[in-house]
Amino acid sequence: MRNHNQKDPKKQFETKFILDSIPMNPVPSEVELESALHLKTVQYFVTQRPWLDLYGKHVRPVAPFGSASRKSCVDPALIHRCLPDELLFEVFVRMAPYDLGRASCVCRKWRYTIRNPVFWRTACLKAWQLSGLVENYKMLQSKYEGSWRKMWLLRPRVRTDGLYVSRNTYIRAGVAEWKITNPVHLVCYFRYLRFFPSGRFLYKNSSQKIKDVAKCMNFRSSKAECVFGGHYTLSDDKVEAAVLYPGMRPTVLRIRLRLRGTVVGANNRMDLLSLVTSGVDDNEASGPEEDILGVVEGWQDDETHNPDVPAVSHKRGLTPFVFVPFEEVETSVLNLPVEKMDYYVSG
Repeated sequence: MRNHNQKDPKKQFETKFILDSIPMNPVPSEVELESALHLKTVQYFVTQRPWLDLYGKHVRPVAPFGSASRKSCVDPALIHRCLPDELLFEVFVRMAPYDLGRASCVCRKWRYTIRNPVFWRTACLKAWQLSGLVENYKMLQSKYEGSWRKMWLLRPRVRTDGLYVSRNTYIRAGVAEWKITNPVHLVCYFRYLRFFPSGRFLYKNSSQKIKDVAKCMNFRSSKAECVFGGHYTLSDDKVEAAVLYPGMRPTVLRIRLRLRGTVVGANNRMDLLSLVTSGVDDNEASGPEEDILGVVEGWQDDETHNPDVPAVSHKRGLTPFVFVPFEEVETSVLNLPVEKMDYYVSG
């Protein structure tokens, strides 16, 4: 006789089968909840930048225009699909070397394209045109491993895309007022140099700010603006320059400078090694302006050819020259008044 309290094994098996077939949602663990919360937080703080799709987030290296690579590669960036490589090349050809350096930071394709030696060869031959074509090619192979870009970065050169400025100050005693105070004046003046690749340069000594002087630093300036022209030579990092002051007693100003830079390839500083004024006779002063540098070549610091104008080697006002590009003359700190420039160090 069957006991009613005893469970039927057939029914037990059916019940277990039904329970196993029902999908159950397991309770998430504490670690999983923490990970999900962290993912949500990250998605919340990450800024979406849909405009990056225009330039391609994953741009593969693209062979630059004129490259020997035959592998065809489609650039997904919109700007490169709209602007052919030939036009991009023509744009870069017309850019200044320092602008090329900035453009190479835009993307990988521009960086690879700008590494084309055509751009840097043109810049180097223009910067050192006084050395001559043969001498430049010899130096390229002997010192810079045939790389025009390396030559541009490592070889000292004067910059022609701005002004070199030397800020000088001195103290001058004033006139006593009411016999109570003895005023002291802080006088500030500037030396300005602008170089040209042809071997010529312009010199101006003035108390005017750089934003006012930059407008008249050209060969079309009038005599009233006191801008004098001269010639210079560059040997390694040394610059020899001479400028003639015309007048009843002609005076030649001889300048010796040393080039350096705050970073590689900058050439944005010039140390003033010596500044000498000497007299020249009438025959030397009446010659062509181009010959004045050859006339004073080899002169001693105390040498003068006019007894009325003694040779003076200046020991003051020899602060280093700082380079200011033309696009920064309006915003340069050198335009600030004297009372706000006590902290200025040329470096």
